[in-house]
Amino acid sequence: MAEIEFDAARCQQDEKGVWLCLRVIIPKKARAFCNTMKSGKAYIANIKLKRNRRSLDANAYFWVLCDHLAEETGIPKADIYREAIRGIGGNTEYVCVPSEGADKLCAGWRRNGLGWMAETMPSKIEGCTNVILYYGSSTFDSKQMSRLIDNIVQDCQAVGIETKTPDELALLKARWEDVQTNKSS
Repeated sequence: MAEIEFDAARCQQDEKGVWLCLRVIIPKKARAFCNTMKSGKAYIANIKLKRNRRSLDANAYFWVLCDHLAEETGIPKADIYREAIRGIGGNTEYVCVPSEGADKLCAGWRRNGLGWMAETMPSKIEGCTNVILYYGSSTFDSKQMSRLIDNIVQDCQAVGIETKTPDELALLKARWEDVQTNKSS
């Protein structure tokens, strides 16, 4: 699957049809895709708004807070993390699978990392099981990571753990946005 970043688009029509033209950020990627396309085959483009990946500084700060919360509450850090992942929203897939394959799917999914969780529930379809698959924070974009940090900050403040000020948090998030923007240039 090719992923090609662009910052402008237009439609153009000629005798061969209507074309979607994109102004790409990295021309080499676009050329590579065009050179590997198979003639006569149809392709599907899934276009979405680019979201910056999470900040490593923001991720490190999340884990510091998670550690303090675990120390204060006696709840294992891994459990705090997993509960935080469940509360984010927008990071799940719901699948219906044959019941005999549900455990294997769940075990394989969980091997992706600590926050990659799988929960099963009954299906209305006989012989099937519904599985909720949670993506771990390694896949989070900046918006999801921001929610994760905001939630852990609230949890810490609720038990009296000192956290960064809102301005410091905004700076932490903005610093990461700058790093991501510079990577794209």
